[in-house]
Amino acid sequence: MWVRTRATVAGGVVLILVAVIAIWLVVRQVGDNLTLPLVARKCTVQADGRVALDADQMANAATIAAIGAKRGMPERAVVVALATAYQESGLRNLADGDRDSVGLFQQRPSQGWGTPAQIRDPRYAANRFYAALKKVRGWEKMRVTDAAQRVQRSAFPEAYQKWADDSEVLSRALLGDASGAVACTVGRTPAMYGAAAAAQLTRNLVLDWGLKGTDPTDATGLAVTPGDQRDGWRYAHWLVSHAQDHGVKRVRFGDLEWTARNGSWGRVDGQQSPAGQVVAEVFNEG
Repeated sequence: MWVRTRATVAGGVVLILVAVIAIWLVVRQVGDNLTLPLVARKCTVQADGRVALDADQMANAATIAAIGAKRGMPERAVVVALATAYQESGLRNLADGDRDSVGLFQQRPSQGWGTPAQIRDPRYAANRFYAALKKVRGWEKMRVTDAAQRVQRSAFPEAYQKWADDSEVLSRALLGDASGAVACTVGRTPAMYGAAAAAQLTRNLVLDWGLKGTDPTDATGLAVTPGDQRDGWRYAHWLVSHAQDHGVKRVRFGDLEWTARNGSWGRVDGQQSPAGQVVAEVFNEG
């Protein structure tokens, strides 16, 4: 009996070791292309491809895209910027990094990118990246990783290319080339409520996109009149991307509506958003 038990335990240990080795080999072989479970991912983007991000990553991606558009940079520049932030920080606004690197793009104060506090501001960091990219002669015709490398001077110059496809999906959606393409689920407890949420949402929409004359409709939300359909989806997708951190309950544009309750876009039969506006509603406390 004892011999059989020892044999059984030994066999179990061997099986576990084999499984561990197999997993290690798969990770080593697949490397950065390994797709992990999306348990913590709260946002999906579908625009001729699919990308999944969590709420923080989605909000940062939306701001990076908006700053690029506000500066009049072509969509290719937004792809390069997103791929760079993907590689450098995982689209997260990091407080530190290698040596004195900080923020979304891991820019270094010692290299003249700004103070740590400035670089931790996503808008400042994105603006500095686009300004540097614009100075690179011929960047528009380069591969994504080559253009990014000319700005970043990384020790791993090929690393940015693996994010090019995902960045193209994100840029198509966030620059308004697809309808209802950004869908996020929101937690049970919004970060903000009521008038404070509406005011902050409006302020950050204006800062990211450079809009003028945009004011909260009241304590319940805001309304924006876009120049065209593409602009409408830019703003609508930005609002959904920032839903978690701004307490957004509902976004409507045209006959489509996103709700925090469902976390997805659906058609609203027989109803259109007023006067072609993008309308957002925030949660009211209680």
